[in-house]
Amino acid sequence: MKANEWIKVPKEQVDIIEKHNDTFPIPLGLIAKELGLVVKKATLPARISGEIKQENDKFIIRINRHDVKARQRYTLAHEIAHFLLHKSQIGDGISDDVLYRSSLSNKLEVEANKLGADIIMPWHLITNSLSKFPLSTGDKLYEQLAEIAGVSTTALKFRLGK
Repeated sequence: MKANEWIKVPKEQVDIIEKHNDTFPIPLGLIAKELGLVVKKATLPARISGEIKQENDKFIIRINRHDVKARQRYTLAHEIAHFLLHKSQIGDGISDDVLYRSSLSNKLEVEANKLGADIIMPWHLITNSLSKFPLSTGDKLYEQLAEIAGVSTTALKFRLGK
């Protein structure tokens, strides 16, 4: 169950991501590095989770160091998705607030959310991981899956359509 947004991503970039999506947690920092992105933790304005900007010839992603780790990881996946899908529209930068909204259209933010979720929570890993918790159900199962994926329970539930 892959997002339609993948068709917009060049094959060589898809190959980089797929090379690293065989086990949780997905190594987002390594993926970013291999895509040529620079990732920095920074103190960003209140309610800003992350941003991506082009500085000279490099794309720089800044992640709010004050957010919890699961939030930082999802923000990084979201910003990687902006790079993959909206590189030509980044310009002076895209800053995403805590609801992953920016100055871009809602359509572009939805695209980045879908692709970001696919990057950090590949469907094949979610379905394979379900078998590790045969006795768990409901919130307990979601919490266990979220922990091994390195995401929030909210992000995992969203990915599962809950």
